[in-house]
Amino acid sequence: MHDVLINTKILVKNNEIACHNRKLLKDKGIFAVNLMSSPGSGKTSIVEKTIVFLKDRIKIAVIVGDIQTDLDAQRIARHGIPVKQINTGRSCHLDAHMIQHTLPCLFEQGEIDLLIIENVGNMACPAEYDLGEDTKVAVMSVTEGDDKPLKYPALFRASLRLLINKVDLLAYTDFNMEKARQNALAINPELTIIATSCADETGIAKWVDSILLEL
Repeated sequence: MHDVLINTKILVKNNEIACHNRKLLKDKGIFAVNLMSSPGSGKTSIVEKTIVFLKDRIKIAVIVGDIQTDLDAQRIARHGIPVKQINTGRSCHLDAHMIQHTLPCLFEQGEIDLLIIENVGNMACPAEYDLGEDTKVAVMSVTEGDDKPLKYPALFRASLRLLINKVDLLAYTDFNMEKARQNALAINPELTIIATSCADETGIAKWVDSILLEL
């Protein structure tokens, strides 16, 4: 019971800060996306492809969450857009307080239309923490099990979109695309599901268009 009360207080405080972040972003006309998945699903590659497709049309900034290193931030920085790394140490997720402290650094670098937050690779913890984003997006890949939505329902329930990534590898796995869709929709019937591949750009235009419609 004691642990439950502590966790509840943490989430209440987090949500207060998230509301502040959301208002700040809205006042500046910034649409924020929280990208969540397990490690190795291809989040960073999706971020890179999104930048390639959109950077000549809108102004993009990225926040990258990792337990250690800035390797993903280095990859994204090569595209010439503002990017900030958050290293969480032992924490398996970003929280609203971390975002609150990072936003001023990004604002100093100029106008932003779209903020992509690449969360720490984890399918459990990130879904519990509101960061102040406009939308949460789940990513899973065909190199994982098609039962992931059933094992980690909070992630899929919290998201408005699901990207099923690395579909270029589908023939080399036993991943069942239809079963994955059914499992995801059983958890969240409102999910928009997009099959993507960063290798051959399958579905990337559809994903990007879905974001542009919300700006």
